[in-house]
Amino acid sequence: MDNKRVVLASRPSGWVTEENFRLETAPVPKPAEGEVLVKNLWLSLDPYMRGRISDAKSYVKGVDIGEVMVGQTVGQVVESKHPTLKAGDHVLTPLGWQLYGVTREASKIRGDAPLSYYLGCLGMPGMTAYFGLKEIGQPKPGETVVVSAASGAVGSVVGQLAKSWGARVVGIAGGPQKCAYVKDELGFDACVDHKAGNLHRDLKEACPKGIDVLFENVGAESLDTCLRLMNVFSRIIVCGLIAEYNLTEPYAYRNMRSVLVNRIRMQGMIVFDWRERYGEALKDLSKMVQEKSLKTRESVVEGLENAPRGLISLLKGGNFGKQLVKLA
Repeated sequence: MDNKRVVLASRPSGWVTEENFRLETAPVPKPAEGEVLVKNLWLSLDPYMRGRISDAKSYVKGVDIGEVMVGQTVGQVVESKHPTLKAGDHVLTPLGWQLYGVTREASKIRGDAPLSYYLGCLGMPGMTAYFGLKEIGQPKPGETVVVSAASGAVGSVVGQLAKSWGARVVGIAGGPQKCAYVKDELGFDACVDHKAGNLHRDLKEACPKGIDVLFENVGAESLDTCLRLMNVFSRIIVCGLIAEYNLTEPYAYRNMRSVLVNRIRMQGMIVFDWRERYGEALKDLSKMVQEKSLKTRESVVEGLENAPRGLISLLKGGNFGKQLVKLA
């Protein structure tokens, strides 16, 4: 039996292309003592992957040329030499873009939600939304929270959490369809279409009392525009800068003076900093899913060979909700 895997063939310059990846066939590995062999069922595609395939310094090691592309997966244990996992268990793993893999880092999935949710609203994106908003944003009832990439995996959870905690929530999304979903399905108070060409005017109209908390997933024009509307002692969670990842020249911010004038607290958000508290977030988010007060949407491409196309679509804003690859 052979294993299929996608490796990094070359580093992109500017926009990622399918030629930056290569599909390979290799023997299915055997688990050593303490490991499990896992058949991957779902693969998560996330914006952070763009940083991992560049040679820029980051918070973790990047992907080397010829190495299997990184990514979280949900799969089923095929063979176990692990003390607490057995064949048939469903697990969350860091096995990346391949059909089979061996690992010691497998976490048993104990809930009864759809397996794909553990890569989305009950996985890393959900944890990112929960801790970024709760610990850095700290929204108070009645404050205005703005969320960019509001229909995405992280942004959609941020907005629903902020509403449940009593804030007024305004989303920024691309196109009327996504904006309608954010407002009508997710329950945001308003949503601004950044593709309409009137971002500052529309955002100012949607936030008549200014912005108290900004959950930033996009950067560039989105962040620069919001800086003009931030209130005194407001908070900005810098979770992602997807609009800047493929630029060959840095974006020229014009409104950074607002951070000084308004005494804004601006902090980067890396979810691993809250690793020891994941159980807290999973408990709260699972309860919301069970009560149907947390809604989610998924964009799915089928087949490992289509993972590069899915990542490119995500980086260009083509996804609607959490971007996934269905592997089996």
